[in-house]
Amino acid sequence: MKNGYSNLDRVSVYLSSRKIVLGKGVAEQAGTEAKKLGATKALIVTDAGVVKADLVKHVVEPITRQDIAVEVFDKVLAEPPSDVIDECAAFAREGKFDTIVGLGGGSSLDTAKATAALTTNPGRVLDYVGIDTLPNRGLPSILIPTTAGTGSEATRVFVMTDLATNTKKVVYSDFLIPDLAILDPQLTVSMPPAVTADTGMDALVHAIEAYVSVNTTPFAEILAQEAIKLIARYLPQAYAKGNNLEARYNMLLAANLSGSAFASGGLGAVHGLAYVLGTEYHMSHGRSNAIMLPHVMNFNKVGNLEKYARIASIMGQNTDGLSLHESAGKAVEAVENLLTAIDFPYRLSAYGIKQSDLPKLVEGGMAQARLFVPNPRDLAPADVENIYRAAF
Repeated sequence: MKNGYSNLDRVSVYLSSRKIVLGKGVAEQAGTEAKKLGATKALIVTDAGVVKADLVKHVVEPITRQDIAVEVFDKVLAEPPSDVIDECAAFAREGKFDTIVGLGGGSSLDTAKATAALTTNPGRVLDYVGIDTLPNRGLPSILIPTTAGTGSEATRVFVMTDLATNTKKVVYSDFLIPDLAILDPQLTVSMPPAVTADTGMDALVHAIEAYVSVNTTPFAEILAQEAIKLIARYLPQAYAKGNNLEARYNMLLAANLSGSAFASGGLGAVHGLAYVLGTEYHMSHGRSNAIMLPHVMNFNKVGNLEKYARIASIMGQNTDGLSLHESAGKAVEAVENLLTAIDFPYRLSAYGIKQSDLPKLVEGGMAQARLFVPNPRDLAPADVENIYRAAF
């Protein structure tokens, strides 16, 4: 692989939150950081699971110590429906909050980002689907992940579910980049093993897709490689022992790096073919991505043998003496080995999905064809069908 970067004819952009605080116990800084943003009344956006895990107090207490009023909206749902986002935004407007704090997994962070934007922009969240449609900057926002997967705290995007059409809708805007990300591994130790696996694999998909994207940038390549290395090493450890703070720390870091990588370099067909699994079979975003990852990689590898060979090496595969094509195949093997290590089935049949569902899968996958554009290999409907068929 070449040692330098030569995207001379392309403008490369790096995006991330304005400030990132990483470390054990840094949730204690939420209050002082909110004060710096001018907060007097903060809304914590989260879900019932985070409340049940008793994590909210780790953010409420340091904020209230700064004489900042705090209330909690805890109605966020997985793969957040647009009407829940609208409900949260209405609550924020009516309560005249001046700072939004997202606490939880990707759904809570995305809902918080959307809420911060909708408090200064009129209408419903579905009014802003697309790229750069928000006319005004939102309220100051602080995002505090309790999972290590989505990297939402590093991106200019949020995803929601339009229940009327049962499809995912996306909003992109620089106004969605949070002011602050607080990455505290202590807030992630209560994640059950299955959630650890789902979210960790989500971060790996982000890193791999950003790395091989035809729209990748030097920033994305550098960040993605480090994220892939960290996830390959530390995800099995975090899965095996939830209170392993070193593993949790490195997974939070990897998820953030992956988020920044795909914010710069884009995603691809894994996400495109995974969306239908979420909407039709109600799988988590991370699980649906992970199921499709090795099968799409196997299809994609001829589109960039050098980079897939590099992924294999990063993930610890011995490629000495192998051809470039054989080395690229080792990347697929590395991902499958990782999935096996964390007890993660990656066959559709393991989830009760039937071969007779193929037409529905293909239709749903093709509905996300916009994500095929940056993919390293073009996909026709027959290719999509063959990938899903291989996933059985």
